[in-house]
Amino acid sequence: QVQPVESGGGSVQAGGSLRLSCVAHETHCAAWFRQAPGKEREEVASIDSDGLTTYAHSIKGRFTISRDNDKNTLYLQMNSLEPEDTAMYYCAAADLGSDYACRSYTDWGQGTQVTVSS
Repeated sequence: QVQPVESGGGSVQAGGSLRLSCVAHETHCAAWFRQAPGKEREEVASIDSDGLTTYAHSIKGRFTISRDNDKNTLYLQMNSLEPEDTAMYYCAAADLGSDYACRSYTDWGQGTQVTVSS
């Protein structure tokens, strides 16, 4: 796979903010996932080739996914962070199919840790 590279993680107190970045091969179809110890991997937010964004219900409007396709960079602005947001965050990218629909995610980063203390 062509591996994306995430950055921007860190440790913050509840209520704080972080901005994650991910440089990928392409970002026309991309998403952020997270996984906490002992829990299933969860899709946090995604953006498709038309710019349509989707968010996990648990985000409650606190996060915003965006991108700069010219820089092949994906972003996740995280505000009002809660301890429950503590996880390893991964970005993933997919190729466009011939019909311009997003294919399955094949390019995964190694992750960046986000830790939120109460």
